Amino acid sequence: MIKKIDKFIHRVIFCTVVVAVLLMLSLTVFNIVLRWFNTSVLWIDPFVRHLVFLSAFLGGALATGENNHIRIDILSKLFESIEKPNLKKWIDRMVVLVTLITTLFLTKAGYDFSLVELEFGKSVFLGIHSGALVSIIPFGMGLISFRFTLNLLLTFTEDVTREEIDG
Repeated sequence: MIKKIDKFIHRVIFCTVVVAVLLMLSLTVFNIVLRWFNTSVLWIDPFVRHLVFLSAFLGGALATGENNHIRIDILSKLFESIEKPNLKKWIDRMVVLVTLITTLFLTKAGYDFSLVELEFGKSVFLGIHSGALVSIIPFGMGLISFRFTLNLLLTFTEDVTREEIDG
């Protein structure tokens, strides 16, 4: 069940990244072509910047789901080299747990920042408030936290299924 939820979320995020990148490219090319005719659409540049920002967080969520994110896990590599698989699994789980806690704190900080921006911010472009735009931060970090939660849960379910198969 957890694996199905993870795959569904992965597909949604991947499709969103593809749409965002295509939108960024097409809007940027459109604005460049308009500049040849000494005109441009003013809201395209800030919109594309925020799409880049959103794409970065979505890419982080994709990397987290595929376990391709940046990590420093010397202990895990050590226990893998001395062939202690159970100890390695628990070290890996602890690393995911610590990372999950860290991303939850960052999600909360991003949420607090969004609240401040909603209170004191202003309209940036097309009537969109700056608080709505910086809400990309807690949304993105929350999505990454959710993917780490699923990763943590999957480490336990994979063990159960392996034990059932072996036992």
